[in-house]
Amino acid sequence: MNSESQPVSSLTIRERASGALNTFLGWFGYAFIRVVKSDYVPIRLYEHERLSFAYEDVKCDDVLAPWILDQAFQEIHNRIENHTLVDLFRCYELTQLVREVTHVPGDILEVGVWRGGTGVLLADAARKWKPQAHVWLCDTFAGVVKATSRDSQYTGGEHADTSEDIVRTLALAEGLDNITLLKGVFPDDTGAEISASQIALCHIDVDVYQSAAEIVAWVAPRLAPGAIMVFDDYGFSSCRGITQLVDELRETGEWIYIYNLNKHAILIKR
Repeated sequence: MNSESQPVSSLTIRERASGALNTFLGWFGYAFIRVVKSDYVPIRLYEHERLSFAYEDVKCDDVLAPWILDQAFQEIHNRIENHTLVDLFRCYELTQLVREVTHVPGDILEVGVWRGGTGVLLADAARKWKPQAHVWLCDTFAGVVKATSRDSQYTGGEHADTSEDIVRTLALAEGLDNITLLKGVFPDDTGAEISASQIALCHIDVDVYQSAAEIVAWVAPRLAPGAIMVFDDYGFSSCRGITQLVDELRETGEWIYIYNLNKHAILIKR
């Protein structure tokens, strides 16, 4: 039998060292954690239109998740999820924003409907919590319009794979009669068709700066204090024009600004 000691691998040495270190740190309530480099996602920095943007992947643990216990939301979300590109978390927040404007006068407006998923969610929430409000759903049904150099990815025409009939069929399946669907560029073609003198909640999901800016110019004078504009695309690196617009609006001091890590930006009229 060979009595010579066997070599100890460098991995075993590291394991023993980290084990001893953790035993010591454990007395004080701390621990040494080894970060695997392959799991690390670096911060991403962009320069666009003389502005700087920073992005990173954010992981949150142990988060309160009320949508899990909201059976009514889960059921309707299951029915509409193939009609929207908006994730579950932003969908849930949209329904809750309707609850927050029950005391604010005005209707609900969505510009950028695509296949109707979030519009139907808004109309269903209004039926429950703001039954006096009408829901206006506006889309070109021909894709994104008014893309400019301010926009980081969109060039125009994206998301054209939809139709009025798709949205109308979904709304009818949910038994919603509080919706008016308007086809055309907003506000150029359809703004005059909206009879409401006030808007309580406006969901803007148009992906590009100029289109969103013209929507804001139309809707802002119709917002009472406490009314809300929510921008779907604010936190996406592909929609830096929307980020720029919201940041400009924030600087005016007319709005309470909230950035949710689900990538929504929420502006509340002061």
